[in-house]
Amino acid sequence: MAMTDPIADMLTRIRNAGMAKHPKVDIPSSTVKVAIATVLKDLGYIKNFKTISDDKQGVLRVYLKFDGNQHVINAISRVSTPGRRVYVGQDKIPLVKNGLGCAILSTSRGVLGDAAAREAQVGGELLCTIW
Repeated sequence: MAMTDPIADMLTRIRNAGMAKHPKVDIPSSTVKVAIATVLKDLGYIKNFKTISDDKQGVLRVYLKFDGNQHVINAISRVSTPGRRVYVGQDKIPLVKNGLGCAILSTSRGVLGDAAAREAQVGGELLCTIW
C-alpha cells in the first residue's frame, strides 16, 4: 500500500523509536521532513539528525534525546492531514500545553516552530504539535 501521509509516518517512527528507547531512527528523507527535524533540533526535542544519500530518495537519520531513561518527547501528533488540511492565521496559532509544548507550522517563510511563526507574524499549515 502506498503511503499517503509521509509526515505522519515520520512522527510515528519518532514516537515508536522513543518508546522503544532506540538511540536513533531512520526515515525516508524529504525536504519537509528535514525542515521539521531542524525545528525539532532547535527546540531541543532531538539530539541531532543527518541525511544519508542512497540511490533512492535518501535517508533522514534522527538521533533521539533522552532525559535519563525517559524520552524527552511525551507526545507528538499530526494535526493537518492530506484529507483535512488545517490552516491558522498568525493570531490563531495554538498554545500547546499552555506554552510548554510547541506547534510546528509550514509557512511562507519555511517550516517554523510556533514562537518563531508568531515572531515573524506569519500563519500557515499546522503540521503537528509536540510536548
